[in-house]
Amino acid sequence: MYSATYDSPIGRLIIVSDGENITELWMDGQKYYDPSLIDKMKDNNDLPVFVLTKQWLKRYFAKERPVISELPLAPNGSEFRQEVWKILCEIPYGVVETYGNIAKKMAELTGKPGMSAQAIGGAVGHNPISIIVPCHRVVGTNGSLTGYAGGIDKKIKLLELEGVDLSKLYVPTKGTAL
Repeated sequence: MYSATYDSPIGRLIIVSDGENITELWMDGQKYYDPSLIDKMKDNNDLPVFVLTKQWLKRYFAKERPVISELPLAPNGSEFRQEVWKILCEIPYGVVETYGNIAKKMAELTGKPGMSAQAIGGAVGHNPISIIVPCHRVVGTNGSLTGYAGGIDKKIKLLELEGVDLSKLYVPTKGTAL
């Protein structure tokens, strides 16, 4: 496994690759990220997939709307999580989707009568390729900006960058997903 860093407008990002695909992208201090893992990886900022990813990130932060399919992604996770992450990749730039709507889509995909928004929240929260797989675009049905492993402040900055109208969204004052 290889790692590289990228200094972004929201702080340092750690990119991980198997040599061909991006397997992880973490923000410094992100929930569920173990910084000691980097010590077990070979630092290689010149790996072609890292060069491509850094160009993609540069374009993203310049508001150029790069397309997710431009990058070779291979996030590790259960079949359920993989399906949720595919749905996240379908959320357009500058648009938010609710956990509840994603739960409905997953229920349809799996042929189940319903699905818990909390189950979706678990998969969204454990997305290993932050920003590129746009978990920051997911909000509560009531407009709550909860559940971002990188922190609510970074979620807000990413949504602002994308031009999302935040006037109907809010930061909760209490809850388990802050």
